Amino acid sequence: MTTRWLSPEEQRAWRAYMAATHLLEDAMDRQLQQDAGMPHLFYSVLANLSEAPDRRLRMTDLAEKLKITRSRLTYAVTRLERDGLVRRENCRWDKRSSIAVLTDEGMAVLERTAPGHVAVVRATLFDRLTPEQVGQLEEIFTGVARGLQGEGDSEAGADDVPWRRRSSCSGA
Repeated sequence: MTTRWLSPEEQRAWRAYMAATHLLEDAMDRQLQQDAGMPHLFYSVLANLSEAPDRRLRMTDLAEKLKITRSRLTYAVTRLERDGLVRRENCRWDKRSSIAVLTDEGMAVLERTAPGHVAVVRATLFDRLTPEQVGQLEEIFTGVARGLQGEGDSEAGADDVPWRRRSSCSGA
């Protein structure tokens, strides 16, 4: 098999993407650590639960929304549970599953932290784009995400998305 190397334009685009995503993630993590003492992933767990009916989601559904492995979610929820921001309940309709629930304390932390988080997202990303570029960004990354999830592509490994992977060490 012959390697299809990136063209100079693709290489520049790839490196710009990598630099921007690392810098964006760093800016968000710094703000969230300063304001709430938590990394971006933990904030994302709280935010997704706050948008769910009754502030609760089955752990496998939450992992899918966050695009992470179940073992990584279990670690995050365990830490948030220890801090009283989330609690777990048994799932009544699926005995193998559990439900993550955003507590009132977790909601209060989210409400206190969200304005600073939105300010960082706006300042580091959206204030630097035109409305047309915002639409293009959404279109580009929606297409990338769909492809990586196997939507419309028989070659993509839809079963190899993070939330469906089993950890080799924990059996999560």
